[in-house]
Amino acid sequence: MVILGIDPGLAHTGWGVVETRGSVCRARAYGCVATSAREPIDLRLGRIYRELRDVIERYGPTELAIESIYFGENTKSAIATAQARGAAIVACSTAGLTVGEYTPMQIKQAVVGTGAADKRQVIYMVRTILALDHEPRPDHAADALAAAVCHANVTRTKSLGEARRVLT
Repeated sequence: MVILGIDPGLAHTGWGVVETRGSVCRARAYGCVATSAREPIDLRLGRIYRELRDVIERYGPTELAIESIYFGENTKSAIATAQARGAAIVACSTAGLTVGEYTPMQIKQAVVGTGAADKRQVIYMVRTILALDHEPRPDHAADALAAAVCHANVTRTKSLGEARRVLT
């Protein structure tokens, strides 16, 4: 299975592509779509859409793992993130990817073992799980890879549960 993980953001949308074979999960590629606050919103969202479509065409994922939005105290930031997230989902939807949405806490729990993990712990575990010889940068790309790993874990767990039901 090939999974595209996305950490949405208007200024920086991280992406990471992982491939799973059984219980082994390896990174194929990762990066970040950056947009400038000086650009109009339509151009920024268009860039996110186009660059993610290019990633999808190049790496052929069939699944999407995207981080849901955290609505904290900064509503303006949450709205901008929601717009970027929408552009990303449309790019993936038009390519026929199956969508999995995860909260930041779910992603941290799946990758580190605790939903209270900090950014350094997530980066360390992403590097370890994917057997990378370096820390994935920027942080947005590492978060996207973490979302993809989370999706791989959830999908594998569901498959095992379904297999058990068939056997009993």
